[in-house]
Amino acid sequence: MAHPVIGRCPVCSEPLEATRLYCPRCDTTVEGHFSMGRFHRLTPEQLLFAETFIRCAGKINRVEEELGISYPTVRGRLHDLIRALGYEVGEDTTPSSRQRREILARLAEGEIDSDEAFRLLKAGSA
Repeated sequence: MAHPVIGRCPVCSEPLEATRLYCPRCDTTVEGHFSMGRFHRLTPEQLLFAETFIRCAGKINRVEEELGISYPTVRGRLHDLIRALGYEVGEDTTPSSRQRREILARLAEGEIDSDEAFRLLKAGSA
């Protein structure tokens, strides 16, 4: 029975490197230094979250339901996952409910036109 490949050293927690690959069909062995890929950097918990997030097609409300956690917890775990894969977490520019209401109120009062309201809603700044 094959065991899953671990991505981190069980002694010091540094990333592991594959040095030998084997094909059981044709008995070929290839030796060298091979990257394990970004997903082998993840903890089992992060990998489970990633699989759940993908299975839920990135819909945070479905992830919330499936894992029984809150929206801020899903966002926090997603940001942890992004960082664990070696990326930077981008700034969330989605306007808050309060900002959206302010933009729409400014539109209703005639302070801004519809084009400006659209730009502000899309850009996330009031």
